[in-house]
Amino acid sequence: MPLPATIARAPRRDAAILIVDDAPANLGMLRKMMTQQGYQTFVANSGERALSIARRVHPDLILLDVVMPGMDGLETCRQLKQHPGTQRIPVIFMSARSETDDVVAGFDTGAVDYISKPLRMAEVCARVRAQLQIRNTSDSQHEQAQRLRTIVDSMAEGLMIIEGTGRIQYANPACGRYLGCSPETLEQKTLCDLLAPQVAQEYLDYFARCASEPGFEPQPGAREVVVRQCDGTLRAMDLTLAPMAMHETLFIGLLHDITHHKQSETALQRAALLDPLTKIANRRHFDTFLDMEWQRAIRSGEPLSLVVIDVDHFKLYNDSFGHAAGDLALQQVAAVLQDHAPRATDLAARYGGEEFVLLFAETSPADAAALAEAIRAAVEALHLPHPRSATSSWITCSIGVATMMPTQLDHVEKLFVAADRAMYAAKEAGRNSVRQVDAGSSAWEAVKALVMR
Repeated sequence: MPLPATIARAPRRDAAILIVDDAPANLGMLRKMMTQQGYQTFVANSGERALSIARRVHPDLILLDVVMPGMDGLETCRQLKQHPGTQRIPVIFMSARSETDDVVAGFDTGAVDYISKPLRMAEVCARVRAQLQIRNTSDSQHEQAQRLRTIVDSMAEGLMIIEGTGRIQYANPACGRYLGCSPETLEQKTLCDLLAPQVAQEYLDYFARCASEPGFEPQPGAREVVVRQCDGTLRAMDLTLAPMAMHETLFIGLLHDITHHKQSETALQRAALLDPLTKIANRRHFDTFLDMEWQRAIRSGEPLSLVVIDVDHFKLYNDSFGHAAGDLALQQVAAVLQDHAPRATDLAARYGGEEFVLLFAETSPADAAALAEAIRAAVEALHLPHPRSATSSWITCSIGVATMMPTQLDHVEKLFVAADRAMYAAKEAGRNSVRQVDAGSSAWEAVKALVMR
C-alpha cells in the first residue's frame, strides 16, 4: 500500500524499531507503516517478550502499548530503564488512556513521548522521526566523551596519571586488576609504594629534570620493573613513563604484564570447555576466545568477522521427532560448522539452544559471506527431513554475518548486535538464507573530530 501523501519518508534508513502491542491488528498496522518508512522492525505481543528482544537487538526506539495482559507497558518501561543495556533506548507510549494522570505516569517511568489511541499514522511517524533525531543529536556528545573514556577504561594495559611528586593522581581499572586493589586505593599511593626505593628515586629525578629543563625531550621507553601489589606480593611488569603533552607536571605511566601472554594461553586452555551435546566450543570458551581475537584485531588492524546461525523452525522439529532426534540434528549441524572452522584463528561454538556462532579472524566481508553461504548449503545438504518446516523439506538455517575492524574505542557488543540483526533479516527474508552487514567503526573519526576542534 503506498504511503499517504501526508506522511513523509523517514530520513534514516538503518534505525531499528521495536513495536509492542497485544493487539495483532495494531502490530500489523504499525509494522507495515514503520517498514514503509524505511525502518527495520521487530514486534512483541507481551512485555516479557519485549524485554527479551530489546536486550538482544538493542533497537533505536520502542513503541510500547500501555495496557497489556500480564506485564503492562509501565512495568515493561521500568524494567527497560533499570537494565544497563536498554536504559538509553527511547520509549514512546501508545494508549487509549489519555487522562493527565496516565500521561504523567508514563513520563515518570522514563518514556520520552505519549501518543493517544486511536493512532493517527502521520502523527506516529512524525513523533518517531523526531525522537530518533533527538536521540541522535543528544547522544553524539555523550558518545564522544564515552569513547574517549573507553580508550582508558578498556585498555588491557594499566594507565596512571602521576604527579611530579610521584603521587598517583588517577589509575584506570586495568591498574586495579594488575595490582589487586581498586583504582581509588591506588590513587592514595605514590611510586615509592609500588617500586623499589632506588627505582622510584630514578623516576623522581626524571620528573624533576623534565620540570627544570625546558629543552629536555625524553624519549618514552618501556622498562622492566618489579611492582609491589597491594597485598605485598611482587609482580614483574613493563613500565613506560612520559610527560603529558603540554603539561610539565603530570606524567602518563603505562603498566604491561610481561607474563600476560603465557597466562592467557594457560587460562584459555583451562577454559576451553566443550558443549557436552555437540562437542564443539561452549559459550564460555567462545567469549574468552572472542576477547583475545578482538584485542589482536585492534593491534593488527585486520578485520574480524562474526557469523550467527539459528536453525530454522527447530521447535517444530523437536515437536515432530522428539528431543533425542533434535539433539542428534544439532550434533550434525555442529559438525558442519566445525568443518568450516579449520584455522587456529577460527572458532565454532554452540551459543545456546539452536543458536551457533563462528568467529573468523583476518577475514574480509566477502570471504565471510562466502563461508556463511557454504555453511548454509552444507546444513541443507545434510538432508535431515523436516516435514513441518514452511521453508524447506530439510533442516535449514538462517545466518547473519558482520565484519568489523575494531579500535580501542569500539565495543565487541556492536559486532554481536550487527550479526544478530543480520540474522533476523535473514529470517524476515524467508529463512534458509544469509544476510550480511558491515558493522564498521566510526569511533576513530569521532575522536579525531573532538581532538581537532
